[in-house]
Parts: sequence; structure tokens; C-alpha cells
Amino acid sequence: MKELREIIKAYDAAMHAGKKSALASVVHLNGSSYRRPGARMLVTDEGELTGAISGGCLEGDALRKALLALAQQQSKLVTYDTNDEEDATIGVQLGCAGIIQVLFEPVDPNNPNNPIQLLRKIIALRQKSVLVTLFSLEDKRNVQPGTCLLMEENGNISGTIPYPELNDAIMEDVQEAMRQQSSSFKNYAGKDFSVTAFIEFLQPAVSLVVVGAGNDAIPMMQIADIIGWEVRVVDGRSTHAKPERFVSACQVLVSKPEKVLEQIPIDEQTVFVMMTHNYNYDLAMLRALLQRKVTYIGILGPRKKLDRMLDELRNEGMQLSKEQLDRVYGPVGLEIGAETAEEIALSIIAEIRAVLTGNPGGSLRNKQDVIHSRAATFIGEKRLH
Repeated sequence: MKELREIIKAYDAAMHAGKKSALASVVHLNGSSYRRPGARMLVTDEGELTGAISGGCLEGDALRKALLALAQQQSKLVTYDTNDEEDATIGVQLGCAGIIQVLFEPVDPNNPNNPIQLLRKIIALRQKSVLVTLFSLEDKRNVQPGTCLLMEENGNISGTIPYPELNDAIMEDVQEAMRQQSSSFKNYAGKDFSVTAFIEFLQPAVSLVVVGAGNDAIPMMQIADIIGWEVRVVDGRSTHAKPERFVSACQVLVSKPEKVLEQIPIDEQTVFVMMTHNYNYDLAMLRALLQRKVTYIGILGPRKKLDRMLDELRNEGMQLSKEQLDRVYGPVGLEIGAETAEEIALSIIAEIRAVLTGNPGGSLRNKQDVIHSRAATFIGEKRLH
């Protein structure tokens, strides 16, 4: 989400300066690449780049293609084959070994549902959403419809499918993507046409709540802010919970533990890390959090501290289910040999990311399969009669 916010900010600045912009989006990938489908980059007519569609190897040629799309005011689909070591256009021996489809779309400021406006709606509210981008793989010289429709979790729909005969079929797959909470690719084939859809499921940014405003919370906030998470810090001590001690985007709350959850919206992307170094405050927060469906509750400190807290809650009469206990991580963080506050923050952030994505958090060299599943970019076929 951070990249989307930066793209929207750059677009608004370009508009204010009277510049034209094009959006470059990775819409499909066969094989390996530094960036996955959904990576985006804004290009202005003066060559300014915001965001990225690769690790740097494609951006030079992508700039030229974006400027061409702007000059012609026509969307273009470009294939980059990083398997080809003789391709001097993007450099030799890139090592990515993938075929990357990049869509270049001039942004029409007069269209209320242009790609930037749809992205703006995605980040405006903390809602799951599904974005539809249509392109033609069979004939790249054909019309490329581009980013055309957004469905939000509340059912609101922005934009339209430019092919009326495809509307029902695509909307059925959009709703399935929302139910499954996963992206997909689908080719819709009719008698006289064929078009491919990137049906992209998007989650809200991770919302990290650090309970405890000590010095060791500062690197937690900094790392989380760098990777685009929303950040809050909570403490009962006004002497510690001061906005000037944390990153500017951080919301700082001074509160008693039993009042904290009244002030913070909680969804599937909201995670808590307790590091007040105050046993009673942490215990009160744990008591409250275990009664809410929070995906991740991290407890700083040794295992015996957590065991004591859980024993106290049971003695109070709380019935703790396996589901509740599975959401508690203590001692918190991945085992990376962390000692300093910065290293501990890194291990905690990494563990949260692994938990939210359903990954084990081990070393990639021990993974038997490819880094990203090839099945995730399989293009399904739906024939229309």
C-alpha cells in the first residue's frame, strides 16, 4: 500500500504541475521476476518515475514505452523476456528467467474511474478490494482495455467492464476472488474475441499497534513505517507516549489498558505487540485482546512471563481455547540471534509478516520449491457461448 500512496501523491503533484502521466503495471508473469503481478510505476511526461516494476533492469525501457503510450494516448502491452540473454533492450544475463507482461496506460484526468482514481479508492478506506485489469495477450496491437473496475468489500463498484457480454462472467470471478481472498488470472474466449483479466485481490495495509512507548518501540515504528504499515503506539505514561519521539505517521495514544481497544479499529490485518515492560499493563491488554479476534498478539519477554500471565487469566476463570492461544506469540519474534532493540524489532516485524502470509519464516535456501508458486499465475480459461 505504501507504493500506491506514493504513486497517488506523485500523480497529484504532476497534475498540479500540468504534467501528463502514464501508469505501468505488471499484469502477468510466467516464471521468475523481482516484482510480482500488481507492481506499479507512475511515469510523467518529463520522465519522472515513482514506484517500480522490477529491480531496476526494466525501468529504462519501460520509461520509453510509457512515453510512447503518452504520446499516442493509447494503452500498450509489452512483453519482457528475461530468459533471453541476447536481448540487448533490457540487458543481458539478468538471471530472472521470467516472461513479464507490463501494461502501460495513459491516465486520463477527465475519467472519474481512471486507474489512479481506482487506486485512490483502494487506500481511502481499510477495506478488502478486488481490482480488474483487462488486456489482450493474443494481439498486443489490439485495444488494451486496462484497469477498469473496482469492487470494495462493502459491495461498492466503481468503473465498468467495457465488454457487456463479459460482465456477468467477470463479476462472478471478482466475487469469487473476494471470497477466496486471492488473486487470479482468467482468459475469456468468445466467438470473435479473447481477453485476459488480472483479477487482483488487495488487502488493507498491516496495522501495527505497539503497546509500550519505551525506547525499544522506536525502531519498531521506524521499520514498520518504511515498509508501509500503519503504526500506532499505546502507553499509560504521558511522559513516554509523545508524538515527537516517533515517526510522523505514528498515532500516539495515552490510555489505560481497558480503554485501548475502544480507540483502535481491529480487522484481520491488525496486529499487536506488547512491550511496556510493565507486567500488569501487559496482563490487562492480553486479557482484553484474547476476547477479540486479533490475528497476532506478540509478547516481549521470556516464556515464563507469558506462562504466568496465562495462568493468572485461567485462575480468573477465563477458558482459553487452542484458537486463542495459537494467536499469541511469546517469546515474540523469529530466532535470528537478535540482541539490540533494532535487531529485536527486525525479528518481530519478520515474524508478523510470516504469520500474515502463512509462511514458516525459514531460510529460502531450504525451500524445495520455487520462491513463488507458479500456480498463482496460471491463466484459467472461460469460454463464452
